[in-house]
Amino acid sequence: MEGSILQYDFIIKGLLGAVFASITAGLAGTYIVSRRMVFLSGGITHASFGGIGIGYFFGFNPVLGAAIFGILSALGVEYLSVRQKIREDSAIGILWAFGMAIGIIFIYLTPGYTPNLMSYLFGSILTVTNADIIALGIMSLVLVLYFSIFYRTILYISFDESFARTYSSYINIFKYVTTALVALTIVLNIRMAGVVLVLSLLTIPPNISMIFTRVYSRIILWSVLAGFIGTATGYVISYFAGIPVGATIIFTLVVIWIIVKLIYQKVRKTRISN
Repeated sequence: MEGSILQYDFIIKGLLGAVFASITAGLAGTYIVSRRMVFLSGGITHASFGGIGIGYFFGFNPVLGAAIFGILSALGVEYLSVRQKIREDSAIGILWAFGMAIGIIFIYLTPGYTPNLMSYLFGSILTVTNADIIALGIMSLVLVLYFSIFYRTILYISFDESFARTYSSYINIFKYVTTALVALTIVLNIRMAGVVLVLSLLTIPPNISMIFTRVYSRIILWSVLAGFIGTATGYVISYFAGIPVGATIIFTLVVIWIIVKLIYQKVRKTRISN
């Protein structure tokens, strides 16, 4: 008789990863959705693939390469849009394509076989390592402390940047730092959902939360909870069905969003009719 799936080490790692992924994605995701930065985050996600390719080619950790490339891409968008007078969406599109092209070129030039490439594109429960878990755990702690200490400033930036500038004279610094943290969050979650789908991991949970609350702190808390339920459920389903974990997580989150949306609408109609 088969034992519990929890007897497998990679399942434990995957569930721990789900906890930390939900915390990081919930915090960073609430920020990017509130600030309407989804397209920018998509650019960071795909541009970071260039760092993965460079890491493979030069023989160092691809996640480190992706982190450096992701942060530089976020700062590059700011430089191109402000200093070079290029529209932000155009700057994002340029870096998006450039990062993907660099990644493909360097991976092609890398001698030998790159066995973990698919895990970076679509995520894989089998490739979540102790280092990934530790990195996500540290990132979770950093984000929790950062959002707790500077909660009010981040809240103002998210909803009214003009008012935020009357509250603090360091808004530009906060924007740069927070964008860099978002970039790191995206990169560290690539192993969980993959380059192709990681943005959905950051955007779907906050949208689930916003169905029934507009309070920023509650959006964060419900995003973390929704992210964990979706991520953990997706891992379990992918294990038994033998399908890609990243796609399963996103599919599960979308199903949760639909269910919550339908239930909320039904409850609201019932209250109105009464």
